[in-house]
Amino acid sequence: MKYRIMMLSVTMLASSTAAAGDPDSDEVARRGAELLQPFQQALQTALREGMKEGPANAVEVCRLEAPEIAARVAPEDVAMGRTSHRLRNPDNAPLDWQREMLEYYLDNPDDRQPRQTRLDETRVAHVQPIETQPMCLSCHGSDLDESVQARLDELYPEDRATGFAAGELRGIFWVTMPDE
Repeated sequence: MKYRIMMLSVTMLASSTAAAGDPDSDEVARRGAELLQPFQQALQTALREGMKEGPANAVEVCRLEAPEIAARVAPEDVAMGRTSHRLRNPDNAPLDWQREMLEYYLDNPDDRQPRQTRLDETRVAHVQPIETQPMCLSCHGSDLDESVQARLDELYPEDRATGFAAGELRGIFWVTMPDE
């Protein structure tokens, strides 16, 4: 019986590794990182600009500009965005495959390497963890300014994206693309 369970475990591990083996290639990782870079840079720039008018304004920038930036920089047949295990915007709720990636990072806090997965016969996905940076704490930390909390209460009454500490997993950037 023990042998049977062990063989079943080995078989399951082998099939899971084989299924994930193809998209773990350096090429998929390179393409994914290359596609996400303009989104990450433009979002960071927009947030820094928004912070000049205060963190309550940055909440609005993130809410309105992040989806617009993703749509603008994504080539045809590519989708990208952000999601988290502790959501602010319900529109960013993770899909099943994204939830699995988030759970992996939560279960493996020392591994912050990008990851890839196969979505179907023709598409792959690449994710990169979002670590909470000191700048993020103005809107995602534990000690929020009253104006930020009021704006969050107004826009996101069920907000769960506060209470983070610097360096903590905030979520993931994700991109889906054709498997070339």
